[in-house]
Amino acid sequence: MKSIIQEDKSYCYICKEETGYKMERPGLEEHHIFGGPNRKLSEKYGLKVYLCPCHHQFGPDAVHKNPNYGYDYYLKQLGQQAFAEHFPELDFRLIFGKNFI
Repeated sequence: MKSIIQEDKSYCYICKEETGYKMERPGLEEHHIFGGPNRKLSEKYGLKVYLCPCHHQFGPDAVHKNPNYGYDYYLKQLGQQAFAEHFPELDFRLIFGKNFI
């Protein structure tokens, strides 16, 4: 499923949040907001964004270097809010097992 958070895959979601500009970045990577056992659910419900390698895996604030903290936690809150807006008939906590808001 396409992302319900970010339609345009040509820019890093976090770079845009930091600068306010949709700057095209090479080598963007798809990031499933809820990973591990919930990765398939992230895919099913479109809970993913596109990140530059620095914000995804390699930079000091990368979401995979700081799980449940900083940008990772921000994206989880954003994902839960987007889920509630797009799927109001479903209970996020029952499906994903946790509340991030």
